[in-house]
Amino acid sequence: MAVKIRLSRLGKKHRPYWRIVAIEESSKRDGAFLEDLGTYDSIKHEVIQLHYDRIKNWIEGGAQCSPTVVRILKTYANK
Repeated sequence: MAVKIRLSRLGKKHRPYWRIVAIEESSKRDGAFLEDLGTYDSIKHEVIQLHYDRIKNWIEGGAQCSPTVVRILKTYANK
């Protein structure tokens, strides 16, 4: 089971709101996820919530982050 940390879309038309999730690599973007790791608002470009300890745990367990999640983590890690 290969696990990825990536974004899952929420919100409505033209107002995307993203959930950062740990999900199986073969699952659909908005499919069933293993764990909710945070939220991100792409319109306001702000992270609402991140669970750093859980993200670190998944990465240490072998999960790969998508390029967008890597950018979000680098941008908001110190805030």
